[in-house]
Amino acid sequence: MSDPYVEEQRMPRPSFLKGVLFLIVLALAVTGLAAFVLSQRSSEGPLVISEAPAPLSVDVIEAHLQPSLDLDEKFSGLVAAKRTSQLGFQSGGRIAALNADVGDRVTGGQTLAVLDTRSLRSQLLSAEAQVAEAVANHSLAMSTVERQQTLLNKGHVAPQRLDEAVAQASTAQARIDAARAQAESLRVQIDLSRIAAPFAGVITERSYDEGAIAAPGAPVFELVETGALEARIGLPSTLAAELETGETYTLSGDRGPVDARLRSVTGVINAGRRTVTSVFDILDPAAVSVGAVVRLQMAREVNEPGLWIPVSALSEGQRGLWSLYIAKQESDGWRVRPGLVEIIQSEGDRAYVRGAVSDGDRIIVDGLQRIAPGQRVSPRLDQTAAAADEG
Repeated sequence: MSDPYVEEQRMPRPSFLKGVLFLIVLALAVTGLAAFVLSQRSSEGPLVISEAPAPLSVDVIEAHLQPSLDLDEKFSGLVAAKRTSQLGFQSGGRIAALNADVGDRVTGGQTLAVLDTRSLRSQLLSAEAQVAEAVANHSLAMSTVERQQTLLNKGHVAPQRLDEAVAQASTAQARIDAARAQAESLRVQIDLSRIAAPFAGVITERSYDEGAIAAPGAPVFELVETGALEARIGLPSTLAAELETGETYTLSGDRGPVDARLRSVTGVINAGRRTVTSVFDILDPAAVSVGAVVRLQMAREVNEPGLWIPVSALSEGQRGLWSLYIAKQESDGWRVRPGLVEIIQSEGDRAYVRGAVSDGDRIIVDGLQRIAPGQRVSPRLDQTAAAADEG
């Protein structure tokens, strides 16, 4: 085994000379670092901001309030047929013939489809035969009544025999009525096995082909009336009250002006749209198509003082209001002050607002993300924006 003491004697130990060299190298490194730091310092000392920043240049418009707003508004509605029917058979059966297709114009009373009625017609023949049989039995019963009456007058029969003959005649009459009712019911079923157009119009949908089994009440055709069209337009209640029933108004459609007569105003405000429905009868149905959009133009005066400003001058505020920034001249220059406004009407890139704005205020119209309340600014009048808002 090796002796630990001997092993320890063999390990190298740092000498005094090496320690001195290490200290010299460390001193040189510290001296070089200090010289580098001193060389980077400015001869003028540390930089201290002693002047206020220059005011930010912003585009503004001068506020010019107006007492009210005159608007020409357009209200839209859809043209619809007065009557639209889903036509089908009351009782089901096999379709024997279809006489109309999608797009066909039909007249009132025209036969559009019929079912196979051979079974019903056979039943009708049987019912008519039962009627004839019942009539014959009733005739025989009446003859018996006459004979019994003659025999009773001569005293050859008891009155009971006459009563029995009269009862048999009444029974025969009842059988005639029942047989005739059964025959009439079959005639009605045969008539209901035919679809007739209830009014003139155009076929817009066909659900079956010949030979198909139609379920009771299932729609076979959709018929839309084209000779009588109407337009339903929602209006604010104040404007709806200005319309006169029976008067003719000109609506604008995709193919030009459309004359329409006001039929009625419901007078009930729609809870979702806050409008009142006005119903117009189209005077010339050929001038517009079903489903087309028509518009009614009406003048409206908004009695709210305010002004037009660019939408770019607004930022969303709280509780449905909007905020804008006004450049106010104070003792130390122009500073940004906020204001809250309400939008009354918007058109494209401009809005009519009312609120914390006075005549002559300089409203900042652009770069709202760069400014904050109380900031110093240098307002620059934007002639282009001002001219657009005044127009």
